[in-house]
Amino acid sequence: MKTAPNNGRRPAPGSRVLRTPGGLSLRLDVRALVVVVLLLVAAFTASVVLIGTGDFPIPAGDVVKTLLGDGEPGQEFIVEQLRLPRVLVGLLVGASLGLGGALFQSISRNPLGSPDVLGLSQGATAGALVVIVLMSGSARAVTVGALVGGLATGAAIYLLAWKRGVHGYRLVLVGIGVNAIAVAVNGYLITKADLVDAARAVVWMTGSLNGRGWEQVGPLSALCAVLVPLVLVNARGLRMMEMGDDLSNALGVRVERVRALLMVAAVLLTAAATAAAGPVSFVALTAPQLARRLTRSPGPNLVPSLCMGAALLVTADWVSQRAFGADQLPVGVVTGVIGGLYLLWLLVAERRAGRI
Repeated sequence: MKTAPNNGRRPAPGSRVLRTPGGLSLRLDVRALVVVVLLLVAAFTASVVLIGTGDFPIPAGDVVKTLLGDGEPGQEFIVEQLRLPRVLVGLLVGASLGLGGALFQSISRNPLGSPDVLGLSQGATAGALVVIVLMSGSARAVTVGALVGGLATGAAIYLLAWKRGVHGYRLVLVGIGVNAIAVAVNGYLITKADLVDAARAVVWMTGSLNGRGWEQVGPLSALCAVLVPLVLVNARGLRMMEMGDDLSNALGVRVERVRALLMVAAVLLTAAATAAAGPVSFVALTAPQLARRLTRSPGPNLVPSLCMGAALLVTADWVSQRAFGADQLPVGVVTGVIGGLYLLWLLVAERRAGRI
């Protein structure tokens, strides 16, 4: 929903304008709103099914009753202590990656400008591996290391891409270079690790929700509660920046300030998601693109991307548990396969359109 002066212009296709007595109009994108609602329903449905999945299956109706506080004692323990935290982490990680990916793609004005391509995920992984391999740190220390690694990588990309501003393609090219360096560093750290630490690092690098609990839910929830409103408040400036820096400056947008603020938010969201679940591949790349194709709306599509990321990750986690029988796969493997296929399709589509 956007607020704009009532200047007599026709609303965009698929949108509705609500008039106010003060001479303002509220433009409501009906299709985008419907997409957001459907994605929320899909995320909730997948979450309920996922909570009911396991060695002790629970019907969806009983899961809902338990969540509402009317379940049996045994079901309450399984749902609230064992399965609900994992699902909440999946929702929060997916939402963080979806929103972070939408921010990076909008700032870089490039569909490939996601944390996976820019090297942020690998930078956070490098920070975690330093703690695992060189310090044999605890799970909490690994989380801190991933956050520090992600922030340091984001700062390096921004500074290296800066030249009287940050150009989209320069940001992507610098990010690809930083990603290559981070991959090399991660490979070196693995070779220097002993067998136990190397096995632990490889499991973490795959990206998984196994063993995730309430200790991951709290920090992620607090971070999202701060960053999501901050990002949405600056959504208008981000949308105007897609028309170009000069025009945005002329319209009163403080371009570099908004860009730096939103990049910091995107880096924090990506680093926190990586710290909580490991480098879950391609959610940040695919979620904004799928959301944009569903809404058919220009602009960053921040809220649809957030909802798409949450729905995509919990659905992928359910697939990882059920599609291969007893051989459960880490969710990062499933998202990697889906995202890799989508990336190939996107590259072919961009080439046919003459953009690459």
